[in-house]
Amino acid sequence: MYGWLWRHLPGPVVVRVLILAVAAFAVLVVCFAWVFPALSPHMPFNDTTVGT
Repeated sequence: MYGWLWRHLPGPVVVRVLILAVAAFAVLVVCFAWVFPALSPHMPFNDTTVGT
């Protein structure tokens, strides 16, 4: 997957690295802004029995 992505990006190496860094940052922002909050009610981390 990474090889395919690297071969299909335009420009020299510096431009490719910048594009990949921006894309990785965008994926991280989307995960923390929408994906993780949407999944958190379905995760068992809040179902603790200690202290009740």
